[in-house]
Amino acid sequence: MFLSGTAPVGVSNMATISEEIQEQIKCEVVFRIPVPFIDGGIPVYESTVVTWIIMAVVVILSIILTRNLKLVPGKKQMALETCIGWIRNFCRDNIGHDGDRYMAYLGTVLIYIGFANIIGMFGLKPPTKDLSVTIALALMSIVLIEGATMRKHGFLGFFKHFANPTPIMAPMNVLEIGIRPLSLCLRLFGNVVAAFIIMELIKYVAPVVVPTVFSLYFDIFDGFLQAYIFVFLTSLFINEGIEEE
Repeated sequence: MFLSGTAPVGVSNMATISEEIQEQIKCEVVFRIPVPFIDGGIPVYESTVVTWIIMAVVVILSIILTRNLKLVPGKKQMALETCIGWIRNFCRDNIGHDGDRYMAYLGTVLIYIGFANIIGMFGLKPPTKDLSVTIALALMSIVLIEGATMRKHGFLGFFKHFANPTPIMAPMNVLEIGIRPLSLCLRLFGNVVAAFIIMELIKYVAPVVVPTVFSLYFDIFDGFLQAYIFVFLTSLFINEGIEEE
């Protein structure tokens, strides 16, 4: 519907949303580190600075939670041991008896992505809205997956497993090395950005009460859910690579 020859109602809002989306996925340079022989220095992006903040928070919490550990645990220590036990059981259930070997990495990635997805509630831009961050996470996971496969089956066994179940599948199995990190990074990046888009649309449709309710879902539950899915898929890929032939 047109009003006085202007654009249809809602077009301006959609344009505003589009601009906000572009602003959200755009990663600004916060400062530059001067380095000889590099013109302009090394740029440090917003996602990197926020990651440093997350690292500092996690380190401080780790120090606080692991102080004065006792044989008879209190509530704080019991909560910490419950979380560690859950991560350990998660790795063992999805990877098998080798799960403890990968617990440190998977637990760290789970905590980082969980914090990164909910940090927007504190006025900071989530690093997972930066595609380069999700690509880096996916590449680290795929290096771990392929490294675990090579460690389990040996150098020759690593290349031999590409011929499973039949040699004709070798090209597709090799292609999976690139498909896996691509699917991991795009799934994480896409879901985080999609949650932001849905929240912006809800704010325009029902700007008073509804956004608060949905914010609890997208900012908290969905944030941790995406962290869980990323780690879950990584653990499944590890199990697939190290399983006995």
